[in-house]
Amino acid sequence: MVKRLARYYARAINVLVVCSANICRSRIAEVRLRKELAERSVPASVSSAGTLAGRREVPPQVKELLGKTDARLSEPGRQVELGDLEAADLVICLAREHLRELVVLSPGCWERTATLCELVRRGSAVGPRTVWEEPSEWVRRALRGREMRSMVGESPVDDIADPYGGSLADYRRADREITGLVHQLADLIWPRALLESR
Repeated sequence: MVKRLARYYARAINVLVVCSANICRSRIAEVRLRKELAERSVPASVSSAGTLAGRREVPPQVKELLGKTDARLSEPGRQVELGDLEAADLVICLAREHLRELVVLSPGCWERTATLCELVRRGSAVGPRTVWEEPSEWVRRALRGREMRSMVGESPVDDIADPYGGSLADYRRADREITGLVHQLADLIWPRALLESR
């Protein structure tokens, strides 16, 4: 299967996940998405960053949820750089505020940047990727026609609540929400039936 996939993808897709400090939501989404794609044998590079400056430590609650043996979790959060955005095929934000900041930093990333909730919602509306589409083409199709003003303000529809400073239950709630959305996104961009048919 890996050889068939290698022929289908010209190169591995590069996914960047962004939240505020890169210690909670984006770390959860990064780990969950990497695991989901590995299970589907999808060649991909998944990384994460934050919009805030400073290198904060990953909270113990996140390490507990994701597994203390994950070496990447020992690394502090890092701030997103222009090069990260230019290299990414898909940028996934955990809230509208992150998307707005990234588009200011790199206006050209608008057509391949979305909140996780938005991408799943719009992707569900246009349907899963077809055999004729590359992942980046599907992303453009899913996001076609939206306007920047739709990302103004906060929204429970697009924003995943930050569990930082909350109880373990808050972290678990964020993990369940993110994990479910990541699975839905994988089913839309990398549906198992499509991968198995290659």
